[in-house]
Amino acid sequence: MPRKLVQFFAKKKEELKFKAAGPGHRLNAQSQPTTSQKKSKNAYVKPTRKEPGQEARNAAEAAMARCSLKDTREFNTSLAAIQAQVRRELEAERRLKEECAKAAVPQAESSQGEKKNLAVQGVYFRCPLVSEEILPKSEWRVKIKEFLYEQLNNEDSGLSACLIIHNCNTKEKADPCVGTLTKYLENIINHPDEEKYRKIRMSNRIFSEKVHHVEGAIEFLHAAGFEEQQLDEDSFMVFFSKDDNSIEQLKVLLDALNCAEKINLEIDRNIQVLLPSQAKKNELPQDFYRLSVEELKREQQLKSEALESSLVLKTKAMREREEVRIINRYRYTLIRVRFPDGVYLQGTFNVYEKFLQIHEFVQSCMKFESAEFHLVGPTGHKFEEEDFEKSLYDLRLIPNILLIFSYDDPDSTPPGNFIKEELLMLIQPL
Repeated sequence: MPRKLVQFFAKKKEELKFKAAGPGHRLNAQSQPTTSQKKSKNAYVKPTRKEPGQEARNAAEAAMARCSLKDTREFNTSLAAIQAQVRRELEAERRLKEECAKAAVPQAESSQGEKKNLAVQGVYFRCPLVSEEILPKSEWRVKIKEFLYEQLNNEDSGLSACLIIHNCNTKEKADPCVGTLTKYLENIINHPDEEKYRKIRMSNRIFSEKVHHVEGAIEFLHAAGFEEQQLDEDSFMVFFSKDDNSIEQLKVLLDALNCAEKINLEIDRNIQVLLPSQAKKNELPQDFYRLSVEELKREQQLKSEALESSLVLKTKAMREREEVRIINRYRYTLIRVRFPDGVYLQGTFNVYEKFLQIHEFVQSCMKFESAEFHLVGPTGHKFEEEDFEKSLYDLRLIPNILLIFSYDDPDSTPPGNFIKEELLMLIQPL
């Protein structure tokens, strides 16, 4: 620190000491009491505290003993103590599982109750090309895929590969793949001597995106005469002419690729014969809807809005739009036909089937198939021959409709039951 600063601070300290000494006075003058002395006369004097009695001292000692008391207990590490602790933990875990199971039981019971209340358990199909089984569509997809892959070992492996491309992939994947494979084959057919068209680089972007990961595509190329080879440290599909007819075979495969279609499933009517008390179930399973579960939940939320909107006056156009929106939710419809004896005949139909299919379905189930009859809709409309070529969607026979059966000539009603005896066996006891 510089010397001048040191001197400055020393001078300030001396000035502070001088001011703290108080006012000046003569040496021969009588001494005056200072301000501190004057204040001391009026100062508060703390009273003398009495010594505590023996009882107070005993209480204080007991309190101090409690505060200073330390927990000297140690954890019991004996085998019996550990086993007891384990038993307690296992018992607590068991009780927790029981509580969770009890909480899950009402949900399971409610789901089973919902299944019992369904008018039909699902939508089922046939596929005569594969087997005579009756299965849901999801199970048929797996079964058809297994069936087609088994056919790859036969002589018609190319045709099987074409069917695999169309049946085992989505349309968004199958269509670009078919277009790319068509281009590959057409290049060889139109330019048989061009070497560049006989090789397909497998790392090529178009091949990787549109062909490589599509089921059946590689098998199709193998059937066409392509083989996988390593050229210049890269993988290629190379076309080899096995004989003079190889180009003709490519043309046949090309036609098969572009003509192949999905294997059609035939909807099973899932015939049921019901008594009046059994026909009260009208709820439909998820299979009948076009919508997913999440979309159906959203529809349920909109019901409250629909109640409010029902209080509003609507034009005819508004009502028609709302009706179309509702029926567009369904893929299938449940048709019930009530006979004069009170028995109900139930069948499942696609919404785009013709009314003629319903008429033929009812006729095939009648005891006297040659008898003339007609069906009446829920609004009293009598369906005539001009309605037979209209779809159930156009006739608004969606999603579960009751039709009334009646003979054209009531006076000539055949005796006995209306439905075949073997179908009456389908009636389940109450």
